[in-house]
Amino acid sequence: MKIRLLSAVALLGAMASHSVLATSACPSLPDYSVLHDALVKAQQSTDKNGGFGFNMWATIVNRDGIVCAVVMTGTNRGQEWPGSRVISAQKANTANAFSLPNFALSTANLYSAVQPGGSLFGLQESNPVDVNIAYRGSATLYGTINDPMIGGKIGGVNVFGGGLPLYGPAGGLVGAIGVSGDSSCADHNIAWRTRQALGYDHVPAGVSANHDDNIVYDISNGVSASGWGHPTCSKDATAIAEGFPKAGMK
Repeated sequence: MKIRLLSAVALLGAMASHSVLATSACPSLPDYSVLHDALVKAQQSTDKNGGFGFNMWATIVNRDGIVCAVVMTGTNRGQEWPGSRVISAQKANTANAFSLPNFALSTANLYSAVQPGGSLFGLQESNPVDVNIAYRGSATLYGTINDPMIGGKIGGVNVFGGGLPLYGPAGGLVGAIGVSGDSSCADHNIAWRTRQALGYDHVPAGVSANHDDNIVYDISNGVSASGWGHPTCSKDATAIAEGFPKAGMK
């Protein structure tokens, strides 16, 4: 009984510390509730974002790569791909790590560049996930306000759609969001809609035709014309992304 009590106290202490870390390290970023509501709305779009309409995970990191929030759209963690929790964090870390205050790169933009012969070949091996952060704590807390990843530096590099840097209304780069749980193209569309709803899409410049960080579909016969292209997943997903206005505009 005493051991159980001590374990419960330790768990409550860890939960409190995660909340405190998120508040202190991420003051300028959306909190759990705001992120959750925006993600649910984006995921439930009637067009299914060109994907399967699956439940999603999303992670936000700050500019130092510290995890600020982890959310899921299902009512329990078994209703979405379990592996996508950490992938969402990888995507957030990647978009933050390889974007600048004056230039944004989404994870989708990196796909072609990291292929053999590409200008960034090997990038995906450069910053491994810290498994001690990714899988610490009780799985019962995954996707909750006290997800055990919160407050840790997750690391990781992911090079397909779903990760976007976050630029506040004043134009400052403050971190990134990563979304995972559907096709990579739908992940990008959901991330895009979520970021827009949060108001953190004031992208200064990027590699797309709109000079932002939108996904680029220009791969033909295995070669990207721009060097920043991403494979297509479905006609619907492509049409949705190509219909997005320039980031920061509605």
